[in-house]
Amino acid sequence: MKEYTPKEIESKWQAHWDKTRLYETDEDTSKPKYYALEQFPYPSGDGLHMGHMRVYSIGDVVARFRRMNGYRVLHPMGADAFGLPAENAAINRGVNPKEWTLKNMDRFVKEQSLMGVSYDWDRYVGTCLPEYYRFNQWLFLLFYERGLAYRKQASVNWCPTCYTVLANEQVENGKCWRCDSEVTKKELEQWFLRITDYAERLLEGLDRLPRWPEKVKAMQRNWIGKSEGAHVTFAIPELNDEPVTVFTTRPDTLYGVTYMVMAPEHPLVPRLIKGKENEEVITRFIEKMRKETEIERTSTETEKVGYPTGAYARHPLTGEEIPIWVANYVLMDYGTGAVMGVPAHDERDFQFARKYHLPIRTVIQPAEGPLPEPLTEAYTEDGVLLNSASFNGMNNRTAIGAIAGHLAENNQGGPTVNYRLRDWLISRQRYWGTPIPMIYCDRCGTVPVPKEDLPVLLPEDVVFDGKSNPLTTSETFVHTSCPSCGGQARRETDTMDTFFDSSWYYMRYTDAKNKDMPFDPDKVNSWLPVDEYIGGIEHAVLHLLYSRFFTKVLHDAGMVAVDEPFNSLLTQGMVLKEGFKMSKSKGNVVSPLEIVDKYGADTARLFILFAAPPDRDLDWSDTGVEGSYRFLNRVWRLIGQHESLFGRNLTPAPEPDRDARELHRVLHQTIKKVTHEIGERSHFNTAISAIMELVNALYSYPEHADRGTLREALEKLVILLAPFVPHITEELWQIMGGEGSVHAQDWPSFDPEALVLNEVEIAVQINGKVREKLVVSTSASREEVEKQALAQERIQDLVDGKTVRKVIVVPGKLVNIVAK
Repeated sequence: MKEYTPKEIESKWQAHWDKTRLYETDEDTSKPKYYALEQFPYPSGDGLHMGHMRVYSIGDVVARFRRMNGYRVLHPMGADAFGLPAENAAINRGVNPKEWTLKNMDRFVKEQSLMGVSYDWDRYVGTCLPEYYRFNQWLFLLFYERGLAYRKQASVNWCPTCYTVLANEQVENGKCWRCDSEVTKKELEQWFLRITDYAERLLEGLDRLPRWPEKVKAMQRNWIGKSEGAHVTFAIPELNDEPVTVFTTRPDTLYGVTYMVMAPEHPLVPRLIKGKENEEVITRFIEKMRKETEIERTSTETEKVGYPTGAYARHPLTGEEIPIWVANYVLMDYGTGAVMGVPAHDERDFQFARKYHLPIRTVIQPAEGPLPEPLTEAYTEDGVLLNSASFNGMNNRTAIGAIAGHLAENNQGGPTVNYRLRDWLISRQRYWGTPIPMIYCDRCGTVPVPKEDLPVLLPEDVVFDGKSNPLTTSETFVHTSCPSCGGQARRETDTMDTFFDSSWYYMRYTDAKNKDMPFDPDKVNSWLPVDEYIGGIEHAVLHLLYSRFFTKVLHDAGMVAVDEPFNSLLTQGMVLKEGFKMSKSKGNVVSPLEIVDKYGADTARLFILFAAPPDRDLDWSDTGVEGSYRFLNRVWRLIGQHESLFGRNLTPAPEPDRDARELHRVLHQTIKKVTHEIGERSHFNTAISAIMELVNALYSYPEHADRGTLREALEKLVILLAPFVPHITEELWQIMGGEGSVHAQDWPSFDPEALVLNEVEIAVQINGKVREKLVVSTSASREEVEKQALAQERIQDLVDGKTVRKVIVVPGKLVNIVAK
């Protein structure tokens, strides 16, 4: 047989699979469904990297394995193609982002195809294409109709040079990551989705996802941030008893409140400081806080800084007037923008009170006795109440509910649940995104674009100068007519956050060509939920949380039957080199295409699947790649050595010899192991290891042993390898005379009886030294094993003239003859 030539073989079979449409989605609903999905990529100018190759290789094994096990499989791919990098490229290169993105999308498809991944390309989805973003707009209008999309003023990170909103992560040391300008806070009219309406359902749903990693579920729980406690209403006498509400998880400490702190951005602060001694100082402080990010202000390493406003709030239970401060550590976007200070029982409050000489009042003490006075640290453990009026002597845990109930009875607050989660800000002052389909009319107000007028297309007559939102530069886009009155109106010039695009793309794959709706409910319900979703843990919160939110909204709208989109989640680790993440800055990037060009896609896939379990980081190894290539050559030579077996009608002998029985046992042991490791554990490395052991057994199979058993094992070997290395196995299957594609073969099942050992080889020792090997029946008694051992000709020669004092039999392992 000719030598193994990966380039020739892989290009041949990729063309054949494409021509014969081998991976077209099977719609036979009599079969069980399996939806295998990898997160779609952003089509950058750099092409595929090793992280892409890893996730696509994992997903392809899953899809191929399920097809061979009789499932109808949906395995699609697309491009998450909107976003700021393309717009930056347009500014830097002087080209339209559409041109740059479509070019990169074509490149990604070609590079993914070189890997031999079994995608149904007919279902390809590109989020920047009008046929997709039209339905982004359609869904936005659905949210709007259901009261889940709204517009309000919000404080955002604003770059005055780039004229755009920045995410917290894009602000570095108070400056814009792109132009190094000072970032400010700015109040803008922004569009939001009311995800907070679904906070409790998003939290509860995590308990129904047993096949999600606990780490991911914990991250989402923390992000949602459910807290049970109480709202407490204080009054401000100098503002005609205007109420200020705070949320606390510790109403049992309410009698220990000695001050209140407001966020610098709190709307009441300007009124509280007007004409006061600290007005100028606090005004400068507010401006400074507007330039700092939430991350900087809430860091444990950031010094807590505050100023007294000179105003007071009245305590709802004691009537005491307590000072109101402003401080950097309180944020307007969290809770109510105001917190109560209980320094005796909160470490942060204690440090703040010590720094600014504020009163510290103990209201909880240990059951065994009083705390030292003055306190040297906050007491945060359980105990009994004191200095708490009628609640004195009560256990603090009991007091939580009792005091919250007392507040409710007196209309001063009461028990409540608070969430850290905030509504989703989707407005972006950028061009390369989905235009928000809203129109503003001086006569009619805010008017949605009629669904029949969708899509609202991105205009071409825009200026990319990096100094403003390009959409505002298009006169043809901005100026329009009102759908209600026909008068002059203007379009919304914000585009949607690109997380909107990726929150429902997995639904579009089920009906990718639909021109009337995002998808047909019958088709989406035929495939959802996704059975295995594969991607990086960096998307554990936002993308996955938003996708869950979308699914619940569409479930409520009657469009999908499920309310959780992803049944199982597999988060793969990073690809490292010499212990570091691959990056251009470190100069340690290995291109997947370089490996494919030198060794072939099958070698690259085999290495990346064998080197580590999918959820662990993988350390790149050139020697490991070469080892994978040598193994494939070994398989190739193995089939070549026995090529003559495949031109004859050979079947396993009815009464196989001992070597054939052992190979048969190893084969079925391998089938069982590989099936379990792929189907139940997603441990592809151990599945490949089992196949390597089978190859070793095939190489050591004697020439005189049954040829039919050997042929069967070789055929099953190629089938077991097929999901991992699709090209070489397809070629070998044809060489072996197999019918159809190897990827259309039934997955082999193991025979439990074949796994039962009927015979075992044991060592025969004389005085502790191995002198002979003996094959015995596993059902043989100790006496029978002893008898067979003593009957061996070599053993008889060695004990001749000696007295056998004792024979020790260790079943299944050895016989030790003590002779002197």
